[in-house]
Amino acid sequence: MGQKTNPISNRIGITRGWDSNWCGGNYAEKITEDYKIRKYLVNRLSKASLSRIVIERSLKLITVTIYAARPGFIIGKGGTEVDKLKEELQKVTKKDIQINIFEVKRPEIDAHIVADSIARQIEGRVFYRRAIKMAIATTMRVGAEGIKVQISGRVGGAEMARSEMYKEGRTPLHTFRADIDYALAIANTKVGALGIKVWICNGERYGKQDLTPNAGIAANNASHDQYSGNRGGNDRRGGNDRRGGNNRRPGGRGPRKGAPRSAEAAK
Repeated sequence: MGQKTNPISNRIGITRGWDSNWCGGNYAEKITEDYKIRKYLVNRLSKASLSRIVIERSLKLITVTIYAARPGFIIGKGGTEVDKLKEELQKVTKKDIQINIFEVKRPEIDAHIVADSIARQIEGRVFYRRAIKMAIATTMRVGAEGIKVQISGRVGGAEMARSEMYKEGRTPLHTFRADIDYALAIANTKVGALGIKVWICNGERYGKQDLTPNAGIAANNASHDQYSGNRGGNDRRGGNDRRGGNNRRPGGRGPRKGAPRSAEAAK
């Protein structure tokens, strides 16, 4: 199952939230409008290293939240580019648009940015194995737990299409609490299209997650060690241990030197 299902849709409600947040009305019309917005932004901001585009709707307003590694390219000098982008989106949708821009602090562990970087390098005639291995090394050096990259098509200009996979670390696709980011990018080369799939494991998340869209960037940048450090005084090996009472030394390593072992010994 884990190998055949999109890891992001498989974890919605567990570690990920929806990228489109709205309800009611003409569903087909709104889905088409979302598609047009995303397609326009991806083509228009191809140099900004886009990560995600989150769309939220109210009665009269569409809020578009853009996560990018190079937000300065979108904002422009004095915010002029944002105003221009807002006007262009209003022409596409014929509705009021509000644009929020967030910076991706660590683009090396973002699957969309890594996959797009590999695709653009391959289009620029860089040897595919070199581009993939450099991306894997950079991602692992930044602190990811694991990465897996698969490239499919006429790899290296071969006559027959094939698939190759490169991996390092761990990417547990069957573990729902594992924070796995996934992306697919296409490299258009002179021998045809090459598909690049990237899976990145950023650790495991425990407890209830805040899945609201604008909190997503904070959740991605936060550490995933929420479960560590829970063993404290109430643990049976700690200070309130039922076997040693208050005679146990701090840390639960047995009775203090010279302390009586029982009530009879104390008499």
